[in-house]
Amino acid sequence: MTKRVFLSITVILCCLLNIPISSSSSSSGNGEQTFSVNGKVLELDESNFDSAISTFDFVLVDFYAPWCGHCKRLSPQLDEAAPILASLKVPIVIAKLNADKYTRLARKYEIDGFPSLKIFMHGDPVDYYGPRKPDLLVRYLKKFVAPDVAVLNSDSGVTEFIEAAGISFPIYIGFGLDESVISTLAIKYKKKAWFSVVKDFSEDIMVLYDFDKVPALVSLHPSYNEKSIFYGPFEEEFLEDFIKQNMFPPVIPINHETLKALKDDDRKIVLTIVEDDTEEKSKKTFKLLKAAASANRDLIFGYVGVKQWDDFADTFGANKKTKLPKMVIWDGDVEYFSVIGFESIDEEDQATQISQFLEGYKEGRTIKKSIGGPSFIGFINSLIGMRTVFMLVFVVAVIILIQTINKGDNEPLRVGTRDEADTASSAVPETEKKEYRSGDKED
Repeated sequence: MTKRVFLSITVILCCLLNIPISSSSSSSGNGEQTFSVNGKVLELDESNFDSAISTFDFVLVDFYAPWCGHCKRLSPQLDEAAPILASLKVPIVIAKLNADKYTRLARKYEIDGFPSLKIFMHGDPVDYYGPRKPDLLVRYLKKFVAPDVAVLNSDSGVTEFIEAAGISFPIYIGFGLDESVISTLAIKYKKKAWFSVVKDFSEDIMVLYDFDKVPALVSLHPSYNEKSIFYGPFEEEFLEDFIKQNMFPPVIPINHETLKALKDDDRKIVLTIVEDDTEEKSKKTFKLLKAAASANRDLIFGYVGVKQWDDFADTFGANKKTKLPKMVIWDGDVEYFSVIGFESIDEEDQATQISQFLEGYKEGRTIKKSIGGPSFIGFINSLIGMRTVFMLVFVVAVIILIQTINKGDNEPLRVGTRDEADTASSAVPETEKKEYRSGDKED
């Protein structure tokens, strides 16, 4: 390869990855930048990002793109929440980074959509999937700076704790339990749930939360109005099983947000596809699934309506022309299983059919399939990261460059001319918009 080709490829790569074309890196000469908690959203770049993350124990970072409409709508909401979070006893700082410009950091933190929010806790990034309206965002983030286990001393303390916790996380309340019994697991699952123990409470609270003896650990899902009781044994192994199994309600709706939450759970998903998940007949099916879920804690039970998310349903071969409800066992990735004789269930005696479906699955009477179809391409595209996009653009650019140069030095070089560069640069955001599917991030 000629020196000219090599230099041209280098220039293209630097432009794509936003790397300054220079023989040496620049420095301010003033040392590490200092920050203060002043209630304003910090504007970060490659020169100060690591310094900001190491300065504060808790930083919520908004990875945005200037052309993204959702990012523009989110910005004033973060501005409103910033001073409230900064005033907490343990402050939380809000910062933002132009991930469309600083692509090295975007790739490092696997940013695949705009806006993407991550909360850095002592430097460790965790995806933020919570609400984005200022008041709800503040309530959600308070979880991360709260005590690992709240110690409550009265019925009113329980009520106040639940109200303050909100509906974004499951809540575990230990009645008659010592704090030390659940402290280790409370630390382990701090990012995913609220934990508390109650020292003094009345029989009224026992009736309210439906337990009749102590010690008892009550699991609540306020957003789904679900409750579960655990009476032991309180050895860590059994206690953790209960906590993990109750991170989700017995039957969970499948949507963009719940799929993100489910990615850390290795249980297979019993997926029921209905025509419309708001219809009364669908709700009757969900009640039967809930009963089955209580007896099959090794599985997650979920549902989706074709009307609510037709692209997703179609990846499993289900659409408005399919006989519904349709049941499959999904591994959460690209494979699913149909149970022979039970791909669809009738409206009559669904309880028996659901039991037979589960029995058939556990006995291995299944057909393994791969999710696919034209609509699945869009679903996969939403999961493609920026690294893939840039690599594809770079490879195409290199091929075009080499082909053009091989035509001879006497022929004008057309790659990289001003008109074509302008066209290429104006096309990049459109490509990225399609790949990032920023609409998936909308509240």
